[in-house]
Amino acid sequence: MHSTAEYLILGALLLLLLFWMQPGLKAAIARSKQSPSDWQSVLLPIGLVVMFVLFLIAMV
Repeated sequence: MHSTAEYLILGALLLLLLFWMQPGLKAAIARSKQSPSDWQSVLLPIGLVVMFVLFLIAMV
């Protein structure tokens, strides 16, 4: 069982982590809005992995 104090400490650490990372996250979101979206470079490898897994299932 976890005590209430552990949950409070964990919550405080989570909040500190979020405040610590906030400037970097803001900058990353601003950069991502300016960059062109390139979904093909994401979907192609995922599609290849899915096809490979289906091939492995079919081989059994």
